[in-house]
Amino acid sequence: MNMLWHELADAYKEAIYDRADQRTAGWLLVESPVYPIAIACCYAYMSFNARSLTAKMPTYNLKSFIIAYNATMVALSVYMTYEFFMTAYVAGYSVTCQPVVYDNSPNSLRMAKVCWLYYFSKYIELMETAVFALRKKYNQISFLHSYHHTSMIGIWWLTTKYLPGGQGYIFGGINSFVHAVMYTYYGLSAGGPKMQKYLWWKKYITMLQLSQFVILFFYCIRSIAVDCKYAKWMCSMMIGYAISLLVLFLNFYIKAYLNRGSKAKSAASNGVRKQINGGMANGYSHHQNGSVANGIKKQE
Repeated sequence: MNMLWHELADAYKEAIYDRADQRTAGWLLVESPVYPIAIACCYAYMSFNARSLTAKMPTYNLKSFIIAYNATMVALSVYMTYEFFMTAYVAGYSVTCQPVVYDNSPNSLRMAKVCWLYYFSKYIELMETAVFALRKKYNQISFLHSYHHTSMIGIWWLTTKYLPGGQGYIFGGINSFVHAVMYTYYGLSAGGPKMQKYLWWKKYITMLQLSQFVILFFYCIRSIAVDCKYAKWMCSMMIGYAISLLVLFLNFYIKAYLNRGSKAKSAASNGVRKQINGGMANGYSHHQNGSVANGIKKQE
């Protein structure tokens, strides 16, 4: 039994410490998997029990906090987008296949630092779920929402721990750009009804998110096919992750935009028929309230 325990301890030490990138090993929330696992578990518990945890609490508005939070996240996302792509450009990274450079050169350390910052930002984003719960917006705490936040913590812990650089900059950079657009929308929407006329582009954010998952999927397949020196285990995991997100986001897109649009058209059509039939049945004429046609226009 003691021998088995020692073997397991040695295997754990090798996997978690010996194979890790020593440059990032001691950075905040990176050293041990206990940190992301514990926080992810607490977050998952809060997400699935948000209603019961906040049911007896008052409903908070939090408008000022939401605007400030989104403005901060836009700035952070723009900065990370710049750091990912500018560092890659200055260091001469390849767009199609880029292994991790494990030296202590300024560019390599700069890339490792923005990978850590991106990883740390995933913890900041967990506040969004708490805000939804405090505002009693429980419908926004969906499985997609909770799954995405929880999984990103794990994936980017692995990236920062073992692969802080390389072609991971493609994924981090694109997603940071998408988040800059997304948080701009959320910040504007927090302005209230007067901003609604400027928010017609909501569905295009989901389309942008779907596009990045498609890019991730094919990019990782190509990396494996051409035998790129970037870790194949990460590429394989990201292929599966991209598929899961594509399925979930497509499901959201269909329900939020396609089905809703069809239902709205059907309801409008039924409303027009009822108006016409009701008008005829009640003896409406062209001289009462203008005309049937004008009545329909007023109703619309």
